[in-house]
Amino acid sequence: MKKVLTIAGSDSSGGAGIQADIKTITAHKMYAMSAITALTAQNTIGVYGVVDTPPDFVAAQLDCIFTDIAPDAVKIGMVSNPEIIQTIAEKLREYQAKNIVIDPVMISTSGSRLLSDDALETLHTALLPLGTVITPNIPEAEVLCGREIKTKKDMLQAAEAITASLDTAVLIKGGHLSGDAADLLCQTGNAPAAFLKEWFESPRVENSNTHGTGCTLSSAIACNLAAGRRLEESVRRAKKYLTGALKEQLDLGKGAGPLDHMYRIP
Repeated sequence: MKKVLTIAGSDSSGGAGIQADIKTITAHKMYAMSAITALTAQNTIGVYGVVDTPPDFVAAQLDCIFTDIAPDAVKIGMVSNPEIIQTIAEKLREYQAKNIVIDPVMISTSGSRLLSDDALETLHTALLPLGTVITPNIPEAEVLCGREIKTKKDMLQAAEAITASLDTAVLIKGGHLSGDAADLLCQTGNAPAAFLKEWFESPRVENSNTHGTGCTLSSAIACNLAAGRRLEESVRRAKKYLTGALKEQLDLGKGAGPLDHMYRIP
């Protein structure tokens, strides 16, 4: 059985974070492990409290995992301070982790910055370059490339800039743009300054319950990488899984509710 590790924050309402990741991994018939970076008090309406895990305890969780059940892929989500980010980066290097998918949770749904300048700098210099692929949404990609993204052409330019600066693949999620759901994967090519780019487009699913979509997509990509698939195919399959979970139209809670992660299980 393939093993996938999620390093992220806990969502007490079960729709995002560690809980969404474990559901996604389980739906892919893989073994899920977790290292919790923060506890949150939240539901479909909002976030009411966050308590960070001490960095040394994050390190202890990772030591226990990697020295016993080594993961075939790693998904990283919410990391809220520079000490935790640095700890995770050091452990990933120490254990030579592979198939690392990083969802850089930097901007809230309301548009607020979730990371301090120090944390953002550490994320950019220490952690993101370790990723096999990073999966920012439009606002997060704007922070990473330092420019506005209003069109698909902007996405192309931003993807090249991010890939060049971090030397890693980037999947920019285009959900904040109008029209169909269009995501862009950019990787370095064989020639210097060359980029391989591929669009993943599908009709937009009309569903206001989208809590945890980013967590779900990145975890599904990690699962497919763990299965030995190429990055392009992993993204394609992950996007198909996410679309199916949205189409189920699960409606729980008073706000933006969660997805039906288990829709493929009879």
